[in-house]
Amino acid sequence: MAAAHRHLVAKALAELSHERLLVPVEEGEGWWSLAADGEVTYRFRARLLPLEHWLVDPVTVTRLEDGVRTGIDAQRFVLDVRSRLPLPEATVPVYLEEIASTLAGRCWKDRPEAPTSAGLLEASFQEIEAAMTEGHPCFVANNGRLGWSAADHLAYAPETAAPVALVWLAVRRSRSVLALADDLGYEDLLAEELDPEVRAGFDQRLADLGLEAEDYLLMPCHPWQWEHKIAITYAPDVARRDIVRLGTAPDDYQAQQSVRTFYNRSRPERRYVKTALSVLNMGFLRGLSPAYMEHTPAINDWVAALVTDDETLQRHGFSVLREVAAVGYTQPSYAACGSTPYTKMLAALWRETPQVADGERLASMTSLLHVDAKGTPYAAALVEASGLEPEAWLRAYLDAYLVPVLHAFYAHHLVFMPHGENVILVLRDHVPVRVVMKDIGEEVAVLSPSTPLPPGVERIRADVPEELQLLSVHTDVVDCFLRFLSGVLDEAGTLPAEGFWAEVARCARDYQAAHPALAGRFAEHDLFAETFARSCLNRLQLRNNQQMVDLADPASALAIEGVLENPLAGR
Repeated sequence: MAAAHRHLVAKALAELSHERLLVPVEEGEGWWSLAADGEVTYRFRARLLPLEHWLVDPVTVTRLEDGVRTGIDAQRFVLDVRSRLPLPEATVPVYLEEIASTLAGRCWKDRPEAPTSAGLLEASFQEIEAAMTEGHPCFVANNGRLGWSAADHLAYAPETAAPVALVWLAVRRSRSVLALADDLGYEDLLAEELDPEVRAGFDQRLADLGLEAEDYLLMPCHPWQWEHKIAITYAPDVARRDIVRLGTAPDDYQAQQSVRTFYNRSRPERRYVKTALSVLNMGFLRGLSPAYMEHTPAINDWVAALVTDDETLQRHGFSVLREVAAVGYTQPSYAACGSTPYTKMLAALWRETPQVADGERLASMTSLLHVDAKGTPYAAALVEASGLEPEAWLRAYLDAYLVPVLHAFYAHHLVFMPHGENVILVLRDHVPVRVVMKDIGEEVAVLSPSTPLPPGVERIRADVPEELQLLSVHTDVVDCFLRFLSGVLDEAGTLPAEGFWAEVARCARDYQAAHPALAGRFAEHDLFAETFARSCLNRLQLRNNQQMVDLADPASALAIEGVLENPLAGR
């Protein structure tokens, strides 16, 4: 726990300083000080890299109160800088609880038997998924999961890799929405996801209750959600048998880093399942909206077709995992109150699983920021094991990840949410050769008012001012992921930050040179501008930790604080 406190306070110093909520003062020889509230001062050693990226040494962090050295405590740190934070008074104890939960999660992840970065080089996709320590790199309280008990953590947390048997429900068709991809039928979906004897058992359960199977849709539900929400909060619906608990299927699932998405360990060829989960985690209650489910497969079909038809995206091996089916149940009384967390408690979707060729391996892109308990980054281990020069390894990764994201933006006005948990790396000989993007239905946007979209897909059109559109790259890619990868590789001695950003700029320049027809777009949205707006994610979470972003209006939810110097400028 002491190590977890130090890690989290060092991260808080780094990220809150990056967002200019805190302004440390340089003392010389790498030492910095921060005057907190009252008579409290923090001192620490740190290096500053491009993009105002702070590399704070956790071992050196000290807290002085009235000149007396005291212990390091992450919750107390929040209180020490409380006056600098846009944190509503009523939210302070809730945020402190999220900090406590993040600390507890870190302790589990840093347990002595946790795998090393070297040990992950030959690990399976799901072994890597369970080994990740950090989650979203920008957020200080990134592991809240408020509502879970200690037993729930052991049963359902991604880092425990415990087998999970999903609860299957039958929901009345007349109160539910079913949406399917163009190439998938409902009966085909169930045949592919449930063995015949399981399906027969579920139908018999309905018959035993005097119910007709054709009046219902089948859907999986998170066990926690059934136990803590559906069986209680939707109790009248269960009593009316609008919702019927059918039981569990024999497949073992494993929770992914996004907490409410599950990978089928028993039958990996079967699809991911994403469920509603009413726990507070990193700025959201993790519900799923039945209204959104209605158009999710159509959105995925449209994006997948665009990706498949684009020569550049195909040449770089870029693909998406379609969300091909969705079921959502609407509870009438809560629905009468408008869109609230109570209307997002019961829905699920099925997502394709990634396919690989012989010799290829999968890893979440989050793994590139993973650092083991001995301080060794997984990315540095990959570079060393590949036998490539660091610049060559980085260029392979950028060709696989950055170029498709740039091309989607410049050629199609299409933006993803390309953070680590949403991207799967395909590795060959420890080198990224292509990437797979997921979480399409809720997190893609088309920024052009003129791009033709089918009626059901129109939801993804976003009205974002022209001057803010490139933040989908500058913020989401450059600042919120590449900044951290640069720091990891620099700190490990693998590749200095200067060389890192020079390679990123070369990759982007080469992409632009290969697409002269897009010159007007490149000029209009200048990737190499001297500065770009500093978009602050912790500020969002601090001011509203229940819903930090309105997915229907992303531009209105930005928290901008000045500008950052662009590390690509002048290169």
